[in-house]
Amino acid sequence: MKPYYERDGITLYHADCRDVLRGMESESVDFVLTDPPYLVSYRPSQYKVRWPKNRGVIQGDNDGRWLAPVFSDLWRVLVADSLCLSFYGWPNADAFMTVWKLVGFRPVSQIVCVKNGFGLGYFSRAQHESAILLAKGKPKKPARAISDVLDWRRVIHAEHQNQKPLAMISTLMAAYAPRKSLVVDPFCGSGTTLIAARDLGHRAIGVELEERYCEIAAKRLLEPRETEMQVVKDSRL
Repeated sequence: MKPYYERDGITLYHADCRDVLRGMESESVDFVLTDPPYLVSYRPSQYKVRWPKNRGVIQGDNDGRWLAPVFSDLWRVLVADSLCLSFYGWPNADAFMTVWKLVGFRPVSQIVCVKNGFGLGYFSRAQHESAILLAKGKPKKPARAISDVLDWRRVIHAEHQNQKPLAMISTLMAAYAPRKSLVVDPFCGSGTTLIAARDLGHRAIGVELEERYCEIAAKRLLEPRETEMQVVKDSRL
């Protein structure tokens, strides 16, 4: 499969991640960090003028049939005794956790990211997102464990409606990816995981289904290092 972007150890594919993962060698990846669809049929908010109002649900967000095949292959391609960090949608926490445990992952930590702003909400106003740190086998503990609560500073000029802050992603990767890792993100969106990997000295493979986000990711990767790259120092709240 021809990469959409390939430079300095960073490879981006415009494809369905199931196709890319199937073609990867077993036990060839050192660390996974990903932000998959949350299975909540997410649409851009009518109050966010930056995003087109006529766009439908994000691809993969209203159909969870990808969940088991993707995480099964992520388990297969990860080396023994390694880690996978995945964000998830709390309304479907049972679906994610069932699949993770079924394919062999063991949850070892929950990471809570607290935003410096909050949404309109329904029964409460959302101000955090969560990720689970999953172990394959018995990975080594980090030399210095970070807090399981991190600051989330809003991305001012976001290129994707669900874009994660680079500083936060860099903090997580710096804590859990071994030196000079091959990092994989099968749902890489606007490329934040790839940028963090490059700036931390890792190689990375990212996959994105929507071509417009591949274009954004490739453009970001060609630009100078982003100013928010500064890794957060153990941001306890």
